[in-house]
Parts: sequence; structure tokens; C-alpha cells
Amino acid sequence: MENNTSTIEMLFEKAEEYTRTTVELMKLQAVDKAADVTSSLLSRIVVSIVFVLFAFLFNIGLSLWVGEFLGKAYYGFFIVSSFYLLVAIILYIVKDKALKTPIRNFIIVRMLKKN
Repeated sequence: MENNTSTIEMLFEKAEEYTRTTVELMKLQAVDKAADVTSSLLSRIVVSIVFVLFAFLFNIGLSLWVGEFLGKAYYGFFIVSSFYLLVAIILYIVKDKALKTPIRNFIIVRMLKKN
């Protein structure tokens, strides 16, 4: 009878150890996925910042160039800013399809990606 009890205790100990290991594995997988998503987003943010700086300087040059053709520098800034206002209105109208959905899909794909 005592041998049977020790076997059951060993079985419970093994089950408890298996449960702890499984929980630890799930935690590590969650950390891995979070790190993957975060690093991907941060790398995209860095590239986006560099692109924004380029676009900013390019637009200043374009505004000055257009203003030179029109005779007044501020005319070029008005024309370029009007173009961006039009782009902003279009993006506002299609924001779910053009912005939210791709970002949501990117995060889902990254979270469900198998290693």
C-alpha cells in the first residue's frame, strides 16, 4: 500500500512539474512574440523618422522652387501645403482601409508567426 501511495505522489509531483514547465514555456513564448512585435515596430518607426526628415527637407526645397517660379516664395509653400491638405482629407476618408487594417494585420501576423 505504501508503494502505491509513493507512486501516486510521484505522479502528482511529475504533473506539477509539467504544469510549471508548461506555464514557464508559455511565458517565454509570450515574451518572444512581444519582443518580435516591438522590435519590428521600432525598426519601422526609425525608418519612418528618417523618411519624414527627408520628406520635410524635400518639401521645403520644393516649396522654394515652386515659389521661385511664381515670383513669391510663400506661394510655393501655400501650393505644397494645399497638396498635403488634400492628401490628409483623402487619408481621413479611407483611414480604416489604408491605415488601421494594414497595421492590425501586421501585428496579428507577427503574433501568430511560428519560429
